[in-house]
Amino acid sequence: MDDRPAWARRITEEREARNWNKPQFIEAMRLHAPAELPEKASLLRRVHAWESGASCPDDFYKPVIAKTFGTVTTAIWPVAGHRDADAELTAVTGMDTVEIITRLRSSSVDAATMDGLRITVDRLCSEYPYLPAPQLLVEGNAWLRRMITLLDGRLTLGQHREILAMAGWLAALVGCVQYDSTDRTSAEATRKAAWNLGEESGNGEVMAWSQEMRAWFALTRGDYRGVLDAAAAGHSVAPSGAAAVQLHAQKAKAWARIGDRRQVEVALDQGRALLEGLPYPENLDNHFCVDPGKWDFYSMDCYRILGGLDAGSTENKLAGAYAREVLRTGIDSTGFERSPMRNAEARVTLGVISAREGELEQALDYGRQAIGGDRVSLPSLLMVSSELAGIVGERYAGDAEAAGYLDQLRHLRNPAA
Repeated sequence: MDDRPAWARRITEEREARNWNKPQFIEAMRLHAPAELPEKASLLRRVHAWESGASCPDDFYKPVIAKTFGTVTTAIWPVAGHRDADAELTAVTGMDTVEIITRLRSSSVDAATMDGLRITVDRLCSEYPYLPAPQLLVEGNAWLRRMITLLDGRLTLGQHREILAMAGWLAALVGCVQYDSTDRTSAEATRKAAWNLGEESGNGEVMAWSQEMRAWFALTRGDYRGVLDAAAAGHSVAPSGAAAVQLHAQKAKAWARIGDRRQVEVALDQGRALLEGLPYPENLDNHFCVDPGKWDFYSMDCYRILGGLDAGSTENKLAGAYAREVLRTGIDSTGFERSPMRNAEARVTLGVISAREGELEQALDYGRQAIGGDRVSLPSLLMVSSELAGIVGERYAGDAEAAGYLDQLRHLRNPAA
């Protein structure tokens, strides 16, 4: 068992994935440091202490290390804290969900009711990763209808605009769940509604997330030009928020599939720099925040694509390191999967790398785990699983276990078609 802190293990794994020895790591840090670093012998002692877990880098070295590895500081050193939306609802408003609905029916929209609506929208957006899709669709649509009805009542100008924006967030959430469930027509219509609600409310971030959805839809269809167009549209209305970060990531994914490594690195660095400058999210579970751990997820996808069939390539090593990090942070100490959809793609990534290394049994095990979850985004999962299927089908065509896995994927794909 490796009992070092997670950040110490990660520094070692990131360094070794790049085939750097410690002096080479030090020289790489010098290139990214905002000021001159101490002499080599002093830095070597620091690196030994960091990787052993004996001492933690201070606030000067943390962002330097993160930038050297192409990630953000809080992806390696996360900020503690977790919000309980239900408890917050009662604490802030003195009401539970039933009372809020009662007030809405009687058109009683006071400050407490508005607080309740904000917390409810945040709760629904936070339940996206794990709540069963049919249940989330029902709840999301019900609250969306309530808010739209509320707009016909007596509201101040500020209340009207904020409820429009909250309805926009709910429309974006519902559209995401519809697309997860392969209802593409409804998802696109709901996405456009989110854009319109964002436009009416003057909320550029809602509008940008609508474009992020457009980029995601295009990526899973193989429309990489559409990804880049959506990213440009999103950046034009909100160039510096969480949606902008994710749009850079979608661009990087598209460039990786096009095969332009230089543009992948440019997009990843643009998104990383923007994310590093954003405040740490209050609620990591909200689907429309970009928590630092997501950057590992995006990088994982890009490096898996760039890795090619050379199992020993730096890109494959990095993809594997990021996949393990996604799984480490996506499963809590009780075994509960906080990020089941990210975890599924991380398992596919490890399966792809195992297949490239000739480890068929391990590759198939990862592949089956990925498609066996209760909460999946089917278009995204099929997109990445097709990579594993391609390697398995080409290299292991005569193997019965491989054929069984490919049959499972075909059955999974049929409803989506």
